[in-house]
Amino acid sequence: MDHVLALVPVQAKNQVEQLLKHSKVSIQITKKRKTKHGDFRKNRNGTSVITLNKTSNPYRFLITLLHEIAHFKVSQAVSYRIKPHGVEWKNAYRATLLPFLNPTVFPEPLCRLLAAHMKNPKASTDRDFALVMALKKYDPPTSSLPIFELTDGQIFQLENGRKFIKLKKRRTRFECQELDSGRIYLFSPHAEVVPEPPL
Repeated sequence: MDHVLALVPVQAKNQVEQLLKHSKVSIQITKKRKTKHGDFRKNRNGTSVITLNKTSNPYRFLITLLHEIAHFKVSQAVSYRIKPHGVEWKNAYRATLLPFLNPTVFPEPLCRLLAAHMKNPKASTDRDFALVMALKKYDPPTSSLPIFELTDGQIFQLENGRKFIKLKKRRTRFECQELDSGRIYLFSPHAEVVPEPPL
C-alpha cells in the first residue's frame, strides 16, 4: 500500500488508506503508457489487479486510482456482462470519488471541474479538455506544449522523433501531416508535442 500512498496528494493519504483496506485488489505501479493512465482486470482465478502509471502529478494519479477502484467495485457487485463505462461504473465512480471531492484534497479549479466532470463521467478524463488543461498545471516543467497552442504550419515532433506539420482543425481534433511519409494523422487538442523553433 505504501507504494500507492507515496503518489497521492498528502491530504488524501488517510482516506486512500481506508479505501484500500476494504478493497481486496492488488495495485501495481508501472512506467508511463501512452494510451492509458491505468487499467483494471479480473483474473480467471478470481483475483483482481489494478495497474497505474507512475506520475509526479498526485491529482492525476488519485483520479486514475479512483476510476479503477470503481471498476473493481462493479466487478464485485455485478456478475453479468455490462459496458465497461456504462451506468453501473458511472454510479460506482461517483460514489468512490465523492468523499474526496473537496478543496482540501483537490485545489480550485480542479475541484470545481471534477464536480462538473462527474455529472456524466467519460471513459477517460482525457476527453474533458478543461480538466486535462487544469491537471497539466501540476505536471513537472517540460519543453512540450499542447498541440492547440501551435500555429497552423508549425513543425513539431513526438517523443519518438517522428516529425509532423500542423495543418488545420477539424471538429474536435487537429489534422497533421507526417513529414517522412506524407500521411495525415488526427491529434487531440491537448496532445503533448515538442515544437521546432521557427526558422
